Amino acid sequence: MKAGWRLFAGLAVFYAMMSVIYWQLGGEAVGITAIALSSGLALLIGYYFWFTAKRSGGTLPEDNSAGEIADGAGELGFYSPHSWWPLPIALSFVAAGLGLLIGWWLTLIAAGALIVSIVGFVLEYEGPSDSLVTH
Repeated sequence: MKAGWRLFAGLAVFYAMMSVIYWQLGGEAVGITAIALSSGLALLIGYYFWFTAKRSGGTLPEDNSAGEIADGAGELGFYSPHSWWPLPIALSFVAAGLGLLIGWWLTLIAAGALIVSIVGFVLEYEGPSDSLVTH
Protein backbone atom coordinates (compact mmCIF):
# COMPACT_ATOMS: atom_id res chain seq x y z
CA MET A 1 0.00 0.00 0.00
CA LYS A 2 2.96 2.25 0.51
CA ALA A 3 3.66 2.24 -3.22
CA GLY A 4 0.04 3.14 -4.00
CA TRP A 5 -0.12 6.37 -2.06
CA ARG A 6 3.35 7.40 -3.20
CA LEU A 7 2.38 6.79 -6.83
CA PHE A 8 -0.73 8.94 -6.60
CA ALA A 9 1.04 11.67 -4.60
CA GLY A 10 3.68 11.76 -7.34
CA LEU A 11 0.96 11.95 -9.98
CA ALA A 12 -0.67 14.84 -8.12
CA VAL A 13 2.62 16.77 -8.08
CA PHE A 14 3.22 15.95 -11.76
CA TYR A 15 -0.24 17.12 -12.80
CA ALA A 16 0.12 20.29 -10.74
CA MET A 17 3.43 21.11 -12.44
CA MET A 18 1.97 20.32 -15.86
CA SER A 19 -1.02 22.59 -15.26
CA VAL A 20 1.30 25.49 -14.35
CA ILE A 21 3.50 24.82 -17.39
CA TYR A 22 0.43 24.56 -19.65
CA TRP A 23 -0.89 27.82 -18.22
CA GLN A 24 2.45 29.58 -18.80
CA LEU A 25 2.60 28.36 -22.38
CA GLY A 26 -0.74 29.97 -23.10
CA GLY A 27 -3.01 26.94 -22.92
CA GLU A 28 -6.76 27.17 -23.05
CA ALA A 29 -8.79 27.56 -19.87
CA VAL A 30 -10.53 24.20 -20.22
CA GLY A 31 -7.22 22.34 -20.50
CA ILE A 32 -5.73 24.13 -17.50
CA THR A 33 -8.82 23.33 -15.44
CA ALA A 34 -8.84 19.68 -16.53
CA ILE A 35 -5.18 19.16 -15.64
CA ALA A 36 -5.58 20.94 -12.30
CA LEU A 37 -8.63 18.83 -11.47
CA SER A 38 -6.66 15.71 -12.40
CA SER A 39 -4.09 16.80 -9.85
CA GLY A 40 -6.77 17.17 -7.21
CA LEU A 41 -8.24 13.77 -8.03
CA ALA A 42 -4.84 12.06 -7.79
CA LEU A 43 -4.28 13.85 -4.47
CA LEU A 44 -7.61 12.60 -3.11
CA ILE A 45 -6.87 9.00 -4.09
CA GLY A 46 -3.33 9.23 -2.70
CA TYR A 47 -4.65 10.61 0.59
CA TYR A 48 -7.19 7.80 0.81
CA PHE A 49 -4.49 5.17 0.24
CA TRP A 50 -2.21 6.84 2.80
CA PHE A 51 -4.99 7.07 5.40
CA THR A 52 -6.03 3.45 4.84
CA ALA A 53 -2.44 2.23 5.10
CA LYS A 54 -1.95 4.19 8.32
CA ARG A 55 -5.09 2.71 9.90
CA SER A 56 -4.29 -0.87 8.88
CA GLY A 57 -0.77 -0.87 10.26
CA GLY A 58 1.01 -0.22 6.99
CA THR A 59 0.96 -3.68 5.45
CA LEU A 60 -2.17 -5.05 3.84
CA PRO A 61 -2.72 -8.77 3.24
CA GLU A 62 -2.47 -8.07 -0.50
CA ASP A 63 1.06 -6.71 -0.04
CA ASN A 64 2.35 -9.84 1.71
CA SER A 65 3.90 -12.16 -0.88
CA ALA A 66 3.46 -15.16 1.45
CA GLY A 67 -0.11 -14.19 2.36
CA GLU A 68 -3.12 -16.45 2.09
CA ILE A 69 -6.62 -15.58 0.93
CA ALA A 70 -7.92 -16.09 4.47
CA ASP A 71 -5.65 -13.29 5.71
CA GLY A 72 -7.96 -10.74 4.12
CA ALA A 73 -11.13 -12.24 5.64
CA GLY A 74 -13.36 -10.16 7.82
CA GLU A 75 -16.41 -7.98 7.74
CA LEU A 76 -16.47 -5.72 4.71
CA GLY A 77 -19.72 -3.98 5.48
CA PHE A 78 -23.48 -4.43 5.22
CA TYR A 79 -24.99 -4.79 1.78
CA SER A 80 -28.74 -4.94 1.38
CA PRO A 81 -29.85 -8.31 0.04
CA HIS A 82 -33.08 -7.14 -1.57
CA SER A 83 -33.46 -3.40 -1.91
CA TRP A 84 -35.95 -1.91 -4.35
CA TRP A 85 -34.71 1.67 -3.86
CA PRO A 86 -32.13 1.69 -6.70
CA LEU A 87 -34.99 1.27 -9.18
CA PRO A 88 -36.82 4.52 -8.29
CA ILE A 89 -33.48 6.34 -8.11
CA ALA A 90 -32.64 5.21 -11.64
CA LEU A 91 -36.12 6.06 -12.93
CA SER A 92 -35.88 9.52 -11.35
CA PHE A 93 -32.54 10.12 -13.06
CA VAL A 94 -33.99 9.02 -16.40
CA ALA A 95 -37.01 11.28 -15.92
CA ALA A 96 -34.71 14.20 -15.05
CA GLY A 97 -32.68 13.59 -18.22
CA LEU A 98 -35.83 13.40 -20.31
CA GLY A 99 -37.07 16.53 -18.60
CA LEU A 100 -34.12 18.42 -20.05
CA LEU A 101 -35.42 17.42 -23.49
CA ILE A 102 -39.16 17.64 -22.92
CA GLY A 103 -39.59 20.46 -20.44
CA TRP A 104 -38.33 21.87 -17.17
CA TRP A 105 -41.54 20.90 -15.40
CA LEU A 106 -40.60 17.22 -15.73
CA THR A 107 -37.10 17.90 -14.41
CA LEU A 108 -38.52 19.57 -11.31
CA ILE A 109 -40.89 16.66 -10.65
CA ALA A 110 -38.07 14.17 -11.20
CA ALA A 111 -35.77 16.10 -8.85
CA GLY A 112 -38.43 15.85 -6.12
CA ALA A 113 -38.84 12.13 -6.78
CA LEU A 114 -35.05 11.74 -6.73
CA ILE A 115 -34.79 13.39 -3.32
CA VAL A 116 -37.52 11.13 -1.92
CA SER A 117 -35.84 8.06 -3.45
CA ILE A 118 -32.42 8.91 -2.05
CA VAL A 119 -33.86 9.52 1.42
CA GLY A 120 -35.70 6.20 1.22
CA PHE A 121 -32.54 4.39 0.10
CA VAL A 122 -30.39 5.91 2.84
CA LEU A 123 -32.93 5.37 5.62
CA GLU A 124 -34.12 1.95 4.45
CA TYR A 125 -33.02 0.07 7.54
CA GLU A 126 -33.67 2.80 10.08
CA GLY A 127 -36.43 2.08 12.53
CA PRO A 128 -38.92 4.57 13.92
CA SER A 129 -37.27 7.18 16.06
CA ASP A 130 -37.80 6.78 19.80
CA SER A 131 -37.41 10.53 20.31
CA LEU A 132 -40.70 11.17 18.50
CA VAL A 133 -42.63 8.70 20.59
CA THR A 134 -44.03 10.07 23.84
CA HIS A 135 -44.79 7.68 26.65
